[in-house]
Amino acid sequence: MRKYLYLSLMVCCLSLFNKQSLFAQETHSDSSSQQNALNNAISLFHASIGKESPLYNGPEYYFYDPVIKGNAYFLDVNSFAQGSVYYDGAYYTNVPMLYDIHTDDIVVLLYNHFSKYSLLKERVKRFDFLDHHFININTDTLKNNTLIKSGFYDQLYNGKIEILVKRAKSIQTNSGGITGTESYFSPTKDYFLKKNNIYYSFSSQGSLLDILKDRKKELQQYIKANQIRYRTDPEDAMVKIASYYDHLTN
Repeated sequence: MRKYLYLSLMVCCLSLFNKQSLFAQETHSDSSSQQNALNNAISLFHASIGKESPLYNGPEYYFYDPVIKGNAYFLDVNSFAQGSVYYDGAYYTNVPMLYDIHTDDIVVLLYNHFSKYSLLKERVKRFDFLDHHFININTDTLKNNTLIKSGFYDQLYNGKIEILVKRAKSIQTNSGGITGTESYFSPTKDYFLKKNNIYYSFSSQGSLLDILKDRKKELQQYIKANQIRYRTDPEDAMVKIASYYDHLTN
């Protein structure tokens, strides 16, 4: 019952935010006014769900030592931005969040606009952030899996086949720096294709086509005819290839 109450309050909050945005557009207000509207919407969100919301459930989060070069966050966005998350059976929108891809944690700003905490991973089903859709995969529920690990995966394509990418950053140490030992965040990407409930890894257009070998010739013709440049934009290319494969196998 409480979850339905939270959702109802959130709808009211979003309605108020949409009205503020519409008013800002109609009066041609400047970016400062729009930012105020955003801040008000966030305040309304926090006020609506209340301090006892199930969303406020997780360990406190601390930023990294600034000595480490770079940052741990998805797309290098190290300030809170709005996202949405399906958490503990309820869907929350306009949530101020960060995505730490070093620890694979969703970081949320507490209602006091100061404290930070990490959502409990096992309670997150999916979330949307910076125009990307992430799903939570628990490998304990998978059969015959030897490739992927539990965690959040960026779902690039979801049809008869599925394209996923695991984005991560590790902390590396370089002892040859001018000032001595230096630490920095190093990003990695690992791509996976799910076909007939089996996960495959790939790292190039060739290895992707090998997985889709039952339509390899047609896919090669499609790539050539549409001048798809895998090296220029790999993720756009793999989505187009996957989509066309689904078209061929319908």
